[in-house]
Amino acid sequence: MVTITVNGQSHQFEQALYFAQLIDRLGLAGKRLAIERNGEIVPRSQFSAMSIEDGDKLEIVVAVGGG
Repeated sequence: MVTITVNGQSHQFEQALYFAQLIDRLGLAGKRLAIERNGEIVPRSQFSAMSIEDGDKLEIVVAVGGG
């Protein structure tokens, strides 16, 4: 079991996920966003290569357009 915190809320998954999989599961696919993992920015180019680890604390910010 993998337990992580996303924007202050706890989430549990049966196994480790890649960041791209997490984005899909959270319904954020296709959105412009930035992810911070334990205080470090995760490069978008690494979303499909880096996995989330038990205990990770993530902050996900979604860009909102407007005028």
